[in-house]
Amino acid sequence: MTFQTIELDQQGPVAIITLNRPQKLNSINKTMLQELESALDSIEANDSIYTLLLNGHGKAFCAGFDLQAGVDANRQGEQEWRTAIQYDVDVIMRFWHCPKPTIAVVHSYALAGGFELALACDMTISESNGLFGEPEVRFGSSIAALLLPWYTNPKRSKKMLLSGQDRMTAQEALDIGIVNEVVDEGEGLTRGLQLAQEIALMDPDSVRLTKQAINKTYEIMGMSRALAMGIDTSVEIETTETDLRRQFNQILRDQGMKAALAWREKRLQQ
Repeated sequence: MTFQTIELDQQGPVAIITLNRPQKLNSINKTMLQELESALDSIEANDSIYTLLLNGHGKAFCAGFDLQAGVDANRQGEQEWRTAIQYDVDVIMRFWHCPKPTIAVVHSYALAGGFELALACDMTISESNGLFGEPEVRFGSSIAALLLPWYTNPKRSKKMLLSGQDRMTAQEALDIGIVNEVVDEGEGLTRGLQLAQEIALMDPDSVRLTKQAINKTYEIMGMSRALAMGIDTSVEIETTETDLRRQFNQILRDQGMKAALAWREKRLQQ
């Protein structure tokens, strides 16, 4: 299969999806979402694949959704926003629902939508330079897949989400259970493949049913309903028009993200 924004490879029983927009730190756009869906369709239908590895090409794993692409899309009204956000969440959660175990390998930034992709995978390996966060509130934007509260406690979730934290270190992420292992820089893919191959040696039906049982536990606790509530909140945030958001988005559209953030910081200092 030929893709524009990702690469799909197979090493023995392991499928490898590589996010491939390195010039944009692998930020997610509509094309990437569509290609991730196509790749997952192919992986799920391939009986020779037992595990899936997700990683990023270039300087970072994934810096989140491409906000400038979102502005250019010029979404109008609640229904357009709801459809778009629902689609974002549905694609992210395919890594959670995939019948085959999914492993994310993170290096450098795993932010916003990229952070949520890593959370949605069954396991996450981080290189020592990994930096995790949800900076959406800094941009007046919203969190698509509100997964963090399911991994940690309210105080840690609120600290990250309400302050727009985007520099949580790999060690801190390990300490609070967001990642499974931290390895040296440059060793993430090697360790991720090793783990994927170890899992591939297990009985596939046993692995599939065990993953399904774990996921059902979270369904019993209300994960789907909570994510749906999070989508409602995202729609409310994105469709609430204020002078501050209007000016920020205009600067973002005309001058780029750095200029928009500089304008916001200058305004807060006045």
